[in-house]
Amino acid sequence: MKSKAEKIYRPDMSACCCLPLFLERVSAGFPSPAADYEEGRLDLNRYLIKNPPATFFVRVAGDSMIGAGIHPGDLLVVDRSLEPRDKNVVIAALNGELTVKRIRIRRKKIYLEAENEIYASREVSAEADFEVWGVVTNVIHPL
Repeated sequence: MKSKAEKIYRPDMSACCCLPLFLERVSAGFPSPAADYEEGRLDLNRYLIKNPPATFFVRVAGDSMIGAGIHPGDLLVVDRSLEPRDKNVVIAALNGELTVKRIRIRRKKIYLEAENEIYASREVSAEADFEVWGVVTNVIHPL
């Protein structure tokens, strides 16, 4: 199944989500005997959302972006204020369908590439109804 935007949400910046932030990094190897030193508090809204008026969230359906770490059911943070650049992951509307893909710009042509080898890249023709809705800045998914 292709990856597409299933549901769209606006961020609620009225709530502060301040959680403890510890100075010591967590080792992915053997545990460190370092003390639990709290550096401060982290507001996830401020960490994930750089431009609140231009930000929205999208729930993903499909598996075409698995190679980019984007799984079915993931929540994407999307910023409309960012100019899409070559190799960015974007939310795009192509002929009436919202999709999440990696944008590739080569020789004045635009391609939408999946990150799953079973899906082919698509060239965006000049006749296509095409618009980039925003650049994906973060992926939120459960483990």
